[in-house]
Amino acid sequence: MSVSLLQQNPHRLRENREKVLEVAIGREIRAFRKSQNITVSELSDKTGLSIGMLSKIENGNTSPSLTTLQTLADALNVSMTSFFRGFEEDRIAVHTKSGEGVQLEREGTRANHQYNLLGHIGANSSQVIVEPYLITLSEESDIFPTFQHAGIETIYMLEGVVDYRHGNEIYTLEPGDTLFFDADSPHGPEVLKQLPARYLSIISYPQKN
Repeated sequence: MSVSLLQQNPHRLRENREKVLEVAIGREIRAFRKSQNITVSELSDKTGLSIGMLSKIENGNTSPSLTTLQTLADALNVSMTSFFRGFEEDRIAVHTKSGEGVQLEREGTRANHQYNLLGHIGANSSQVIVEPYLITLSEESDIFPTFQHAGIETIYMLEGVVDYRHGNEIYTLEPGDTLFFDADSPHGPEVLKQLPARYLSIISYPQKN
C-alpha cells in the first residue's frame, strides 16, 4: 500500500520554550476565532492587522507584542490571559495495568461481549476525543448488530479470526491485522470464525465545544 508522506513527525523533539509559547498562543487565537465563526479576513478588518500577520501569529511563526495580543483579545471579546492557557496546561497521561480496564456496557452491546475501556481523556487542547477499548468475544457471544457512529475507528486484531463488515465489504481479520475506517458507515463482526477473539478498538472523534 502506497502512503503519502505524513504531515506530522511523531519523533519530533520539543521545540525551545519561546517557540512553544508562540505555538500555544497561536493555537488559542485560532480556536477562539473559529469558535466565533470569524474568518481571518474579518479578524483582519476588526484589528487592522494584515492577513499575512494573522496567519503568522496563528501558526506560531512570530512573537506578537503585548499590544497586538490586547488588540486581538478585544476583537475576540476574551481576556488576553486566555491566550496563554495552553502553555502551562497540565498534560494528562492514563496508565491502565493489565486487567484493570473499566468494564462497561456500550450502546448496542449484546450478551457476553466484553468491553474494557483502557483509558479516557475528556476535554483537551487537541480538540479530539479518543476511546481505546479491548473487546473480547467468547464462545457464548451473540452475533453483533452493526454499529454506526461518528469518527474514525482503528481495529487491531490480537487473537482469533473474525469476518468484519464495513459497509458492503467483508474483511477477514487475523492476529496482527489492522482495519482503519470511517465509523459513520455500518460496521461490526459478521462471522466469528475462531474464538475466543480479542481486538483493540480505538475510536477518535471531534471534541464537542
